[in-house]
Formats: sequence, C-alpha cells, structure tokens
Amino acid sequence: MLSTLKPPVSERDHIQGPSSALIELVEYGDFECPHCGRAAISVAQLQAELGDQMRFIFRHFPLAKMHPHARKAAQAAEAAGAQGQFWEMHDLLFKNARALAIPDLLSYANELRLDIARFESELTGDVYSARVQEDVASGVRSGVNGTPTFFINGVRHNGGYSLEDLKEGLGVAGL
Repeated sequence: MLSTLKPPVSERDHIQGPSSALIELVEYGDFECPHCGRAAISVAQLQAELGDQMRFIFRHFPLAKMHPHARKAAQAAEAAGAQGQFWEMHDLLFKNARALAIPDLLSYANELRLDIARFESELTGDVYSARVQEDVASGVRSGVNGTPTFFINGVRHNGGYSLEDLKEGLGVAGL
C-alpha cells in the first residue's frame, strides 16, 4: 500500500514554485540530518532544471533523539519565516548543519538581517514549537519514519534522494 500525504499541501506550508506546477515535491526534513543536507542539493538542482514545472514544499521532521539541535533549528526557520525569510534560513541551516546551537542560530539570523530581539525572543520562548510539532504529526500520519522522506504529487517516494533517484521518481529521468 502506498503512503499518501496527510494533510495535502495548503497555504500553511512553505512553498517554492507555482500552484500550476505539474510536479509537487514535498520533503519532510531535519536540518541536522546529513542525508537531508545532501538531499537539499539534489532538490536545488531539480528546481534549477525544472523551473516552474515543479513546486517544492518543506515540512519539519526533526529527529530529536538523534539530532539534539534539530528541533530548535526548525523553530529558527519558522522564526525567520515570520520575518519573510524562511527559505534563506532553510538554506543557511543546511549549509551549516554541524553548527546549530542557539548562538549559531542567532548568528544566522544576524547574517539575514532579521530583527534579532524578536528572533531571539521567539526562539527562546518556543513560539513555533507547536507549528513544528504539527509538521511532525502530519509526517507520522503520512507514514514518515526517517529523513529525508519525499512525497511526489501526494504519494510517498520510496527511492533514494540523489538527483537521479528523484528524477526517476518524478518521471523526468533523462532530463
């Protein structure tokens, strides 16, 4: 039986690409996961190659027992998103996946020229903890048990996350 995405993509999600795209790629990821970091490179390459034919959605699935900084990093992405810079923080977190302690997160917020007082207050106050947990719960309902996990047009992709594996799953192999 194929696992399907629950709930479907909506305006609450972080989305890159047009709603008219033929391909919808959803990732459940963890900013401290080295596999997710490699998958982020594959996704960026896919986005460059496919352009408006694909839209990409990122949902949080921090594996807190294995990655002690992952949950706070997810909250940092949400705090940056509240200031209009989710994707910029997303990219910085993956680029710096080995440095995700609070001082590091504050440094990235500073690099993005966010309102640091607001960012720090929201981060230390766990303002986005429930938002991250909503993603985790949707991942569990969708059959996610590790990261990265991808869904293509609402159906779980059971292949790998290399550029070639994702292209095969998307049905665009040979591009």
